[in-house]
Amino acid sequence: MPDTLDIAIVGATGTVGETLVQVLEERNFPVGQLHLLASQASVAQSVPFQGRNLRVKALDGFDFAQVGLAFFCATEAVSEACAQMAAKAGCTVIDLAAAGGVPVVVPEINGHELGEAPWPQRLGTPGSIATAVALALSPLSHLLTLEHLTVTACLPMSAQGREAVRELARQTTELLNARPLEPQLFDRQVAFNLLGQVGTPDAAGHLALEKRAHRELRELLRMPLLNVAVSCIQAPVFFGDSLSVTVRTAEPVDLQAVCQALERAPGVEWTGAQDYPTAVGDAVGQDVLYIGRVRSGIDAPCELSLWLTLDNARKGAALNAVQLAELLIKGLS
Repeated sequence: MPDTLDIAIVGATGTVGETLVQVLEERNFPVGQLHLLASQASVAQSVPFQGRNLRVKALDGFDFAQVGLAFFCATEAVSEACAQMAAKAGCTVIDLAAAGGVPVVVPEINGHELGEAPWPQRLGTPGSIATAVALALSPLSHLLTLEHLTVTACLPMSAQGREAVRELARQTTELLNARPLEPQLFDRQVAFNLLGQVGTPDAAGHLALEKRAHRELRELLRMPLLNVAVSCIQAPVFFGDSLSVTVRTAEPVDLQAVCQALERAPGVEWTGAQDYPTAVGDAVGQDVLYIGRVRSGIDAPCELSLWLTLDNARKGAALNAVQLAELLIKGLS
C-alpha cells in the first residue's frame, strides 16, 4: 500500500462532510490528494484542511478513478446515483447514507469481521440512531436475550442539515426579540418546542429515519426478527442526539452485571446508574457514546431502560466512517 491515499468526500460542505474533514486531520489519516465534492451550488466554497483552504469542486463529471477511497455523506439519492459508479471505477466507497443492500459497520461492534477485506469494495456506516443504540446494547448480548426494543430519538436540527440549524437560530432570535414568528423550513415553530416527527411519513405513518434505524439495528445486533419500535422527535437543539431506550428481555435483568459491562464497553462512557449525560454538557464534540439512567422496570424485572447521547455529526457519522477507513487500510498494510 502507498504511504498516502487519495480521497474524495462527496457532500463536503454539509455538516457531516465538514466534520469528516476535521476528523481526518485530527487522526492524521494518510491523505494524499483530498478532493472535496458537492453540488454546483457549493462549488468554489472552501474548507480548511492541514493549514490550507481547499476549494470545493463539482460532483458532476468527477472521475473517481483518481482516488482510492471515497466517503459519501450527501443524500441517499446522491449515493444511489454515484456510489456504484465510484466503486466500478476501482474506488472503495464508505457510504454514510447507505439505503440498504450494503453491509453496515460500526468498528467497535463488527469491525473485526472485515478481516482481510477486498479492495475496492462498498461499505456503509449506519445512521446515528442505530450507531448509538447498537453501541449500548452489543456489550450486553451475553447478558440479555432481547425480545422487544423501543427507541425514542430526540434529534437535533443538524440532523436535517445546515438550513435547519439556521432556522432554529432565526426563530429563537425572533421570539427573544418579541417579533412575529414566521416558520420557513418547517411548517410550525421549532424554537422552544418539540415536533412529533422528523421528515415526512409514509402511508403507514413511518418516517424514513425510523425505517432506516429499524433495518440497521436488526443487522448490527444480528437479530433479523427482533421487534423494534422507533420514534423520531425533532428537538430544539443544534447538535447531539438524545435517546431513550427500553428493552424487554427473556430473563430478569441483572442490573449490576449490565453496569459492569457498560463500564468496560469500547466507544462508551458510562456516567453511572444514578446520573445522566446531556448532549450539550457531555456529548457534543466528543468521540464516545454517553450512557446514563440505567434502570430496570418498576414492576417489570425483564425490562431495562437507558438514556443515551452522542454527537450525531461526529461519533454518529464522521468518526465512525474514518475509523472504518482505518480498519480497511490496516488490512492492506
